[in-house]
Amino acid sequence: MRKELWPKAGFDELKNVEHLYKGSQFACFFAEHKSQSIGFIELTIRPYVNGCDSSPVAFVEGIWVDEKFQKHGIGRALIKKAEEWAQSLSVKELASDTRIESEHSIHAHKSWGFEETERVVYFKKTLAEQT
Repeated sequence: MRKELWPKAGFDELKNVEHLYKGSQFACFFAEHKSQSIGFIELTIRPYVNGCDSSPVAFVEGIWVDEKFQKHGIGRALIKKAEEWAQSLSVKELASDTRIESEHSIHAHKSWGFEETERVVYFKKTLAEQT
């Protein structure tokens, strides 16, 4: 399921969740149908998230629902579970992000009650090695 959500990630990166979120409070919840996993959500607690007013913030690191089960409330149920987890830790905000071009994900987030806070384009410049 993680490979479906993050297709460019390597196997070692995908299997080692503890290393990925090392030092953060982490939670993962699954959705099942007839004993088959059909979705999941991964969450961390971050000290700061752009657009949020409180600290710390619960952050949706990833959410995925099998295409056959989309638009049946599975994503909403996973978000509800994330909210409950965050509230159990006395966290006041749940945040997430997605790619600017991912209209499907943007629509899903809005339907789950998220509000857009900002749009960002990241840049990088590779520096030449000094000899």
